[in-house]
Amino acid sequence: MYLWVKWIHILSSTLLLGTGLGIAFFMWLAHRRGDAKVIAETARTVVIADACFTAPAVVVQFISGLWLANALGNPYSAFWLRTALLLFFVVGACWLPVLWLQWRARDLATAASAAGTPLPAAYHRVMRWWFWLGWPAFISVIVIFWLMVLKPS
Repeated sequence: MYLWVKWIHILSSTLLLGTGLGIAFFMWLAHRRGDAKVIAETARTVVIADACFTAPAVVVQFISGLWLANALGNPYSAFWLRTALLLFFVVGACWLPVLWLQWRARDLATAASAAGTPLPAAYHRVMRWWFWLGWPAFISVIVIFWLMVLKPS
């Protein structure tokens, strides 16, 4: 059972990182083009991808990670595990607003595209927040990977 849960944990972490990077890459490229229609279409896909892949992977990561820690008898007070859990919540604290920001960017770009108007200032504010919240989340995920592999004391 342990190896199956470990495999699921590794697979979901790969899905989480890969989907997160892919979403960020495509959303940023669409944003850089400045075309409201392209941004609206990309953001629509990004919102779906987050619902289908990222959200379930987050849940699987948390549950399988706790199961693995318990199965191995790792105390939650261990530096690497305590820090990984703290960073997991940092990622969540960044990701939840990013979800809303992606929805908002989608809606603003869709409205601008339908009206044939330039992207509003609100869209650019949303994307600034989206960009800056992405960095601590991404760096935290990378550090979590490092902690999981090396398990420093």
